[in-house]
Amino acid sequence: MSVETSEFVSVIIPIFNDSERLQHCLRALESQTFPDDAYEVIVVDNASDEDVTVVVSQFPHASMILETQRGSYAARNTGIAIAKGAILAFTDADCIPAPNWIEQGVHSLRSVANCGLVAGRIEFSYQDPQHPNSIELCDSVLYLQQDLYLKHAKFGATANVFTFKAIFDKVGLFDQTLKSGGDYEWGQRVFAAGYQQVYSEDAYVFHPARHSFEQLYKKILRTTRGPYDLSRSSTYTLKKFARDIARDIFPPFKTFARARVDTFHQKIRLWFVLTFIKHLTALERVKAQLKFG
Repeated sequence: MSVETSEFVSVIIPIFNDSERLQHCLRALESQTFPDDAYEVIVVDNASDEDVTVVVSQFPHASMILETQRGSYAARNTGIAIAKGAILAFTDADCIPAPNWIEQGVHSLRSVANCGLVAGRIEFSYQDPQHPNSIELCDSVLYLQQDLYLKHAKFGATANVFTFKAIFDKVGLFDQTLKSGGDYEWGQRVFAAGYQQVYSEDAYVFHPARHSFEQLYKKILRTTRGPYDLSRSSTYTLKKFARDIARDIFPPFKTFARARVDTFHQKIRLWFVLTFIKHLTALERVKAQLKFG
């Protein structure tokens, strides 16, 4: 397949102390169906304690740059600044892109007029693929639902997003003061500017599901704090807070329906864990709203 200069792709990956999984990610990016001379991979080391250079140097497409300001959005902005591509693709160090990920992402981006972003599917992987535990199943149905993110909130999680570099020229970079929700805040700006947003089932990456309560709890803390970080640059009103609380405490019927469970025992366990996680999220949201804890 031949690719024009205007379709050169820069893949941007922020990393902080995750060299082992980065290696798997970069290996997958070396085996893309996209032409070898039509893409680059920029790894942005967010001041890791590990020596990321040892991993990056093994892969011909990859180069590394350092960003000492902590935060994945600061790291992504640094990658954008040096990117050669007219098309930018974002993923994370713990993701494994499908072999045709770049090809399908570019196709989706080019297939819609005035496209501002493509949010690609995020497929969850489990420690034991045949027997995911309840925490893994909860993670896989509660988070990173790209089609729902686009439909209801007009953004895509940066674990799998394609866009044009020119879009950042139009709407601005990620808000690098944010620790969470920067992809949401940027996606909202893209939507407000009148650009189309597309979900791609075919441009997919694999993402490991969180498998312990500790890992999932850290995710809950980060995402419930996100709206309060956003309130510095936008508005997180009491109305939105009430809406989120109502969603958190409402029985998880739709979420439960998305889960792939076989046995009755698994279904019962998942229902109780999902309900507990949703109520815990509501509690942490209230604590954040009251500036407690």
